[in-house]
Amino acid sequence: MGRALPTLLLILAGVLVGGTLSLHKQGASRFSVVVTGLLAALATAGGLLWLLPGEA
Repeated sequence: MGRALPTLLLILAGVLVGGTLSLHKQGASRFSVVVTGLLAALATAGGLLWLLPGEA
């Protein structure tokens, strides 16, 4: 599971980015668009940070 986690986080980030764009196009509240965008950013950051070399 450790090797698949960054991939799953980046897939989740992509889904959330799409959801953010969809919410924005549909005229959803600013709060929901911002929250979904922040979750997408966190998922992206988590996926990328997980890939950085660290202590083995």
